[in-house]
Amino acid sequence: MRVLILGSGVIGTTSAWYLAQAGCEVTVVEREPASALETSYANAGQLSFGYTSPWAAPGVPLKAMKWLFEQHAPLSIRPTRDLRQYLWLAQMLRNCTAERYAINKKRMVRMSEYSRDCLNELCAQTGIDFEGRRLGTTQLFRTQQQLDAAAQDIEVLAQYGVPYQVLGAADIARYEPGLAQGGAQLAGALRLPNDQTGDCRLFTQRLAQLAVAAGVEFRYGQTIESLQHDGQRLTGVRIDGRVETADRYVVALGSYSPDMVRPLGLRLPVYPLKGFSLTLPIVDAARAPTSTILDESYKIAITRFDERIRVGGMAEVAGFDLSLNPKRRATLEMVVQDLFPGGGELERAEFWTGLRPATPDGTPVVGATPYANLFLNTGHGTLGWTMACGSGRYLADLMQSRQPQIHSEGLDIFRYLPSHTAHQQETAACVQPMR
Repeated sequence: MRVLILGSGVIGTTSAWYLAQAGCEVTVVEREPASALETSYANAGQLSFGYTSPWAAPGVPLKAMKWLFEQHAPLSIRPTRDLRQYLWLAQMLRNCTAERYAINKKRMVRMSEYSRDCLNELCAQTGIDFEGRRLGTTQLFRTQQQLDAAAQDIEVLAQYGVPYQVLGAADIARYEPGLAQGGAQLAGALRLPNDQTGDCRLFTQRLAQLAVAAGVEFRYGQTIESLQHDGQRLTGVRIDGRVETADRYVVALGSYSPDMVRPLGLRLPVYPLKGFSLTLPIVDAARAPTSTILDESYKIAITRFDERIRVGGMAEVAGFDLSLNPKRRATLEMVVQDLFPGGGELERAEFWTGLRPATPDGTPVVGATPYANLFLNTGHGTLGWTMACGSGRYLADLMQSRQPQIHSEGLDIFRYLPSHTAHQQETAACVQPMR
């Protein structure tokens, strides 16, 4: 079976790897000169298998109103003339109920936990090196109210058997001694010992090399123009003026996926959440983090690589704008200086921004479409690196008509279509979950 994958970020590349492992002939088409040069280039570095939550949560609408007037707000909205921005925000608001949050979080945790197993297996199989660490994530709460609000998340973790520790303020430095050098007042923390870290760009580019050795063809610097179809199936993809054909097709174009499938009549509610990061060289290892710190107040992660600190986070709803906002840099600098003063050299920091493809409910869109040979793997939001391996292997199983290792409910585009219930029942009848 010949498969054509559109996009070679971490999602497209992991899809290519698992499809090649399944015996498919795989070609990946990418507009950039190499893999992982857009959204996967400099994300926060977290592999947050346990800390997986949708942005759409109870209380977010009121918080968003308050954030409009805060200097270091984790979420900001800049109005555009694009109607899709307002439709997406309306859908997100509808998901900010306790009931919807619980459903969405369970779907996301299902994929994230599976992705951890897939990544661990891939690492054991290939020995791939991406400056990875397996020292957990520590979510910091600056107020007792934040700590109390974590109870609902902890309930889901317990339901899925995800190990966790609730830490008092005095216990946090045992796992992150560098925090003792800072002046932040903390109420407590939630530690997820099974979470990991790593450089997403490094992982993606090295996995692409392994995929090439396994027979995958990567074609860089090519423009994907449109999808050709006959109303029921794709008949090809127009690339640089020529139509390329395959047996099956995968759209893994991140925030640009909706524009690619819109002419097919598919309304894919994926919208770019603009994120920012700083990458600092370490100057004092004792003052640097040992793994990943997540600051709940500012929604910013601080992650340790071998010789660098990555500070990333925030979400700006502003369309496809890629300008570097100095106010966002100021927030990243403020948080890392508050928690780990003197750990990294801010004067030599690389400031970056990327567009994270987000769905209004937080769950990615992975799986089949109404077109028989078209599949999607997109919409992972801030958790693309976390969910990449699980999404790639899950998709490869579906495309090979093999039984996936996790339940398919709520993972594909059909949850947004009127025929969702009928499709869900059909999928449940055909696919019995193994975990």
